[in-house]
Amino acid sequence: MYLATTGRPDAPPAPSGVRRRVPGTVLVLGTVSLVTDVSSEMVTAVLPLYLVLGLGLSPLQFGLLDGLSTGATALVRLLGGAGADRGGRHKQIAGLGYALSACSRLGLLLAGGATGGIAGAIAADRLGKGVRTAPRDALITLHSPPEDLGRAFGVHRAMDTTGALLGPLAAFALLWATAETYEAVFAVSFCVGAFGVLLWLLFVPGRPRDPGGPRDPGGPRDPGRLRDRGRPRADRDTPPRAPAPPRARGGLLAAFHSPAYRRIVLCAALLGAATVGDSFLYLLLQRRLDLDATWFPFLPLGAAGVYLLLAVPAGRLADRVGRRRPLLYGHGALLLAYGLLLAPVPAAAALVGVLLLLGVFYAATDGVLMALTGPFLTEGRQAGGLAVVQTAQALARLGAAVTFGAVWTASGPETALVAALLALAAALACAARLLPSGPIPEGTTP
Repeated sequence: MYLATTGRPDAPPAPSGVRRRVPGTVLVLGTVSLVTDVSSEMVTAVLPLYLVLGLGLSPLQFGLLDGLSTGATALVRLLGGAGADRGGRHKQIAGLGYALSACSRLGLLLAGGATGGIAGAIAADRLGKGVRTAPRDALITLHSPPEDLGRAFGVHRAMDTTGALLGPLAAFALLWATAETYEAVFAVSFCVGAFGVLLWLLFVPGRPRDPGGPRDPGGPRDPGRLRDRGRPRADRDTPPRAPAPPRARGGLLAAFHSPAYRRIVLCAALLGAATVGDSFLYLLLQRRLDLDATWFPFLPLGAAGVYLLLAVPAGRLADRVGRRRPLLYGHGALLLAYGLLLAPVPAAAALVGVLLLLGVFYAATDGVLMALTGPFLTEGRQAGGLAVVQTAQALARLGAAVTFGAVWTASGPETALVAALLALAAALACAARLLPSGPIPEGTTP
């Protein structure tokens, strides 16, 4: 039997023609993400309506509330990554993040319309997401063979996106069934989130299993068993304890000793600084189509559907040809989406094209960036190293959103979009020169 077919990180490469299975831990992590995303997206889909229409907050107040919580999320990723790397506490730190997000739905129920309580609940949800993201992605890296990281992240992101699709549908179905009772959405969201935490506690392992594995019944007799004949049966039947993971040294900055890693962080920041937020693109589509506000919340579902279909194929392609090229091509798809919004094409073609290109962009970049980064991180620094990349990208995108909004206000949406298109083209040119290729398994297409 080939251990490579089990998807364990210590297994030798699978022989030609043998298809490796996705590691069970990745499937469990994907299931937890699916359930948690159903819970979180139920709230995300109705929160603007609840705050602006239900409680009377102005769009500026809602924007400030959302922007501050997003900035806090980006910074807390670093704390989550550093804490998870100390002693290999990836499960504990990520579990804390999932629990914090689940409790935030209960906070929305208890707030009773008070702005301060709602702000605290939103902040708790974003902080929970920031804490859990890097340790969870580190677990995917630790439990997957390096040559299959693209496919592993693709499977996880596809399951995660399934939850993002189901959440808004469940929320609007509940609003319809309960005559727009937002409290019912918050209560059901809390129950779903608590179920996700329970799945995490019961089924997610803390670190990779002992590499010994079961002995092949048809193979030679285990010499260790011969030496154990004189020991008590209780001692013989006790499996060896897995060695403790090494303690990370040097903190978050230790990974910067690698020139390739430094280039990845720089490119993530450059590309993020030229990435317009999805909400702005959907607003531009709404203006282009003169779409009724009732249908606006369903625009993200189109891009998410494409992302769901392409996440796994994009990950497998990245494993075959190297992760650098899909990452660049994905941002190229975003560049085409900007151009399509500026081009004089029929409104229906713009709608289909932009949603399709947005889905391609996320499928080719989200998990692929993590898969590209993982092999350049040393043992014991995976969560912190991934957190730095995620934080650099998130802060750059936050700055891009503020800049785009300011240019839109001062000079109009077309000028802002042209500036974003030129900035992304320049960032792509720099990334094409700076991004490392990453390891490509033997026997695959170079």
